[in-house]
Amino acid sequence: MKARRNNTIVVDVLVQSPQWKKKPRTKAVIRAAIRAAADAISAPNGEVGVVLADDAGLRKLNRQWRGIDKATNVLSFPAAEPKAGMLGDIAIAYETLARESRHEHKPFARHLSHLAIHGFLHLMGYDHQNDSDAEAMEKVERAVLARLGIPDPYRGRDQRT
Repeated sequence: MKARRNNTIVVDVLVQSPQWKKKPRTKAVIRAAIRAAADAISAPNGEVGVVLADDAGLRKLNRQWRGIDKATNVLSFPAAEPKAGMLGDIAIAYETLARESRHEHKPFARHLSHLAIHGFLHLMGYDHQNDSDAEAMEKVERAVLARLGIPDPYRGRDQRT
């Protein structure tokens, strides 16, 4: 995977849930992760909005947009017209991220980086609806995380690659 440097990705972060204030470096972690992913896939220049919500907020969005009445860790909403400069929005749930981090014995910031990258790749058209697509998406995630010094989040799982 050839990386492009010096892309212009503006990452606007909106803290919707006060729980996120427990993690003061959150905005920097998210911006670094998304910019690294953008470099890795030569993403177009543009703006990404990130909403830092709670489980109730993600549950509401998940129900409204996907018809699934439960919280989830991250949701992505690609822009209808990415050429206009807005690439899309990502929403991340604090409680789900914290619970997954504890359960998987991963530092919070590392899991946050992974979810930000995962959400951004969805904005760029990556998906995991079938094994082939999941393999391609996970390969990019692993490479970007490695550049950030973060271990493979899929290690120890029945890996596709």
